[in-house]
Amino acid sequence: MAEGGAGACPQVFVVDTQASYISVSSGKGSRWARVGHKCLLLLVGLTLLGLAVEGCFIYRLYKKTEELSLCKYHPLCHNLSHPQTSGQQGGTILSQVGHKESNAIPTVPPHLDQVQQRPFAQLIGSNTPVGENNVVLWENIDGETVTHNMGYNNGQLLVEKEGYYYLYSKVTLNAEKPCLLTQHKVMKDTRAYDSSIELMRSKSSRCQTSAKASDKGDLWSSFLAGIFHLQSGDKVFVTLESIDNMRPGPTDNLMGAFMIYSGKILQ
Repeated sequence: MAEGGAGACPQVFVVDTQASYISVSSGKGSRWARVGHKCLLLLVGLTLLGLAVEGCFIYRLYKKTEELSLCKYHPLCHNLSHPQTSGQQGGTILSQVGHKESNAIPTVPPHLDQVQQRPFAQLIGSNTPVGENNVVLWENIDGETVTHNMGYNNGQLLVEKEGYYYLYSKVTLNAEKPCLLTQHKVMKDTRAYDSSIELMRSKSSRCQTSAKASDKGDLWSSFLAGIFHLQSGDKVFVTLESIDNMRPGPTDNLMGAFMIYSGKILQ
């Protein structure tokens, strides 16, 4: 430093190590956070909307399936599902659809028609029930007697259609004798056998005391019922030992049959 000259004052720098620093957040980072939050909400909303649309499609598919399952049993839907039917049937269907206000009787569904065609018969007691070889004769014309797709001849029910039948028979006897042995049977004649086949039997032996022998109102009844396979051409009839003691009339005696299943069950 030159003598006699005024020297320059030295500069002094003070460093404060205790000073606190405040970080100021960048405006750009905050903006990106808000955008990401909005995108997340948008994705959640789209996911919920997709689930709702999928649920609607599943519900509509379920309703369509239910309608088709119910329509399957309707005769109109049955005919529409078979386009190979004749033009005459198609014209009938269109006429029924186009004129709903008409008084035309609708066609019977196929399964109901099959049920109505099942054979059945009921024969009531005759005033002259004694036949040959103890075969019981029945009334097949008057009263509550009825035969449908079955025949009758000389005490025998004639089977016209093969199937499983429910057979039943009831007979009533006057049990006035001191001792009475009775056998009530349901028999079948078939082409496969030369002799009659016994299907059901009820046997009873009754011996009364002298006091009861004078009782003129004592009766004996027997009822038989069962399911049997019958073929076309079979003959079903009832035999009764002591048939001379059979109580005549339509209210105490009957015989019947009705088909419960057509055809033959494979074992």
